[in-house]
Amino acid sequence: MLFTSYSFLLFLILLFVIYYVFPSKAQWVILLIASLIFYALNSPVYLIFIGITILTTYGAGIMLDNNYVKEKAYIKEHKETLSKEDKKAYKRANKSKRRWIFWGCLIFNFGILAVTKYTNFGISNINGIMKMFHSGTELQFVDLIIPLGISFYTFQSMGYLIDVSRDSVKAQRNIGKLALFVLFFPQLVQGPISRYGDLSTSLYEAHPFDINKFMRGIERIIWGFFKKLVIADRILPAVNTLKDSYETMDGFYVVLLGLFYALELYADFTGGIDITIGIAEALGIKVKENFIRPYFSKCIKEYWRRWHISLGAYFTEYLFYPVSVCKPMLDISKVARKILGEKIGKKVPVYLSTIIVWLITGIWHGAAWNFVVWGLGNCFFIMLSEELDPVYIWIKKKMHINESRYYYRAFQIIRTFILMCSLRMFDLYRNVPVTFKMLGTTLYKWNIVSALREGIWNLGLTGVDYVILIIGTIILFSVSMMSRRENMRDIIAKKGYVLRGVVYGVLFVCIILFGAYGIGYDASQFIYNQF
Repeated sequence: MLFTSYSFLLFLILLFVIYYVFPSKAQWVILLIASLIFYALNSPVYLIFIGITILTTYGAGIMLDNNYVKEKAYIKEHKETLSKEDKKAYKRANKSKRRWIFWGCLIFNFGILAVTKYTNFGISNINGIMKMFHSGTELQFVDLIIPLGISFYTFQSMGYLIDVSRDSVKAQRNIGKLALFVLFFPQLVQGPISRYGDLSTSLYEAHPFDINKFMRGIERIIWGFFKKLVIADRILPAVNTLKDSYETMDGFYVVLLGLFYALELYADFTGGIDITIGIAEALGIKVKENFIRPYFSKCIKEYWRRWHISLGAYFTEYLFYPVSVCKPMLDISKVARKILGEKIGKKVPVYLSTIIVWLITGIWHGAAWNFVVWGLGNCFFIMLSEELDPVYIWIKKKMHINESRYYYRAFQIIRTFILMCSLRMFDLYRNVPVTFKMLGTTLYKWNIVSALREGIWNLGLTGVDYVILIIGTIILFSVSMMSRRENMRDIIAKKGYVLRGVVYGVLFVCIILFGAYGIGYDASQFIYNQF
């Protein structure tokens, strides 16, 4: 059941009515039932997978929490009789028990994710290696079920487990409430990946009907539908035509593909997140923002602090920091400092951890080598920028460049945008050699005139489509510019109910008139559904 399908809209309307008609104390139960129905309607089999994750996470969390409680109580009770060495030994023994519980649950659940998503990727690579050695044997691919949103719910539930294992949050004793945290349907499909300490504060609370909060949520939903249906789905045929016709559409067509996909991906993903946050807001629940004007970033590192913020924060908190300070990495750092010197040696664990993070980020996005190269490509440019920072400072000093001037900021933004569009080609063509070949054609094949005169009319878009897309892009850009200091909805709300009604009424009419759908149409899948 897609967010943009008619069945989902009916589902949402019924939920809003039931949610606010029933007593407030029952609201979290209603949400849990709604989330179970939403997930089961996609496929009842999926419930088995997510049910296993919920049960194992719940059990492991309770055992970890109980161990902490028992340890603290024991030490408090025997603080007068326990020696320092006895206390350390007791803590060490308990820590060992918690490690077994924690790693058992973590490996089990990430194992399910790995098997369902990456088994065939592994088989294809094994077959490739055997083919290189002229082996006549070939492994058969396995027809596996990949549950909807498995990457998102696995990461979110394991994030909860990590927080419990660190004793930074208390384990949820109500299995229904933990199930709701994992299953919460608005963010199940494409995120954001919420931390338990952030989402739980409002997820289980009673929320009496508040017309202002409800309408703000509806406004965010309308804005999300506008991005998805009017912009992302309208430009989709052109993106598909350009990437599928790579044998004939090269050179400037690759540039067009980069620009079109940048617009489609942004409108699609942020539109989906707007719908997610809007639904949650209409229900009185707070979900953190996942985007902060990423196309205004001045470097790739900043871009990833603005794009899919929850994923970046997850990898930073739960992967980068633990890996960079683990004992093996500290040992590597000591050896590197002796061999390479203090200055270079101390960077080794940081850069090794960065490579690991981006390798896993790439694999998380898809079980294919193009995503691995995409992830490592981001890593390469981030580390290169870090190393060249002294050179940049020297050049700016010599050329008397003022970083605060608008033209230099514009240069940085355009440079970052071009780099990100280039890296996304690995996502589009899904073939590493083809991607490099197509990027290479932009340097020597100057077919700009023919592409703009004739080519753009052979991409599945009409003149009306282009006009709608240009106007839609201008609206997106204007909203981003105006939201730099204050949220656009807050700005509109201050102007009064009349203007507020007109603005969102016009957006709603635009969705009805210009949305890329028709009779019996289900809007195309959100791009991040596949992850």
